[in-house]
Amino acid sequence: MVQDASAIGSIAGGRVTEDDVRRIVREEVQSALKKDPAKKRTALIASKGTLDWGYPPFILATGAAAAGMETAIFFTFYGLNLIHKDLGRKLKVSPTGNPAMPMPVPMADLFAGLPGMKSVATGMMKSMFKKKNVATIQELTEAALELDVRLIACQMTMDVFGYEESDFIEGVEFGGAAAFLSYARQGHVTLFI
Repeated sequence: MVQDASAIGSIAGGRVTEDDVRRIVREEVQSALKKDPAKKRTALIASKGTLDWGYPPFILATGAAAAGMETAIFFTFYGLNLIHKDLGRKLKVSPTGNPAMPMPVPMADLFAGLPGMKSVATGMMKSMFKKKNVATIQELTEAALELDVRLIACQMTMDVFGYEESDFIEGVEFGGAAAFLSYARQGHVTLFI
């Protein structure tokens, strides 16, 4: 609520201009932020490592960062594929793993599980995204780094899967769940993807 309601009546002879609305909204946001000790921060957890699940964390992270939010993505378990140097080979999509995947022609489940269908589905998805001018995962990763999004690989998962720091793209940080939770607890937005 506006702290001084009489201020509205005295604006430009009773008329509210666009500048007045902007000022009032700015004052309300500042007032709300004073009451909420959380920081303007987004914390995302990426646990899936397929092509179709690679897009949501990067799209959300770059959107949040572009909106001025401090942003980090914590990559755990199969989500580590998204920041692996060999992501081109690792990121696939399986039509049997996602029965909701739209296919250009109806396909029986029996055919979706045939050898080679994962490559077909991956190629179809990449082609569809390219036709619609959707950025690749590599391009979204570069954009995230340019926007200062922190990319944090889960150290425990790295140890379990036998990964080394050198297996990951440049710009990745390494840390545990406790460190990420410390970051996330101070944020306005935390999402598990």
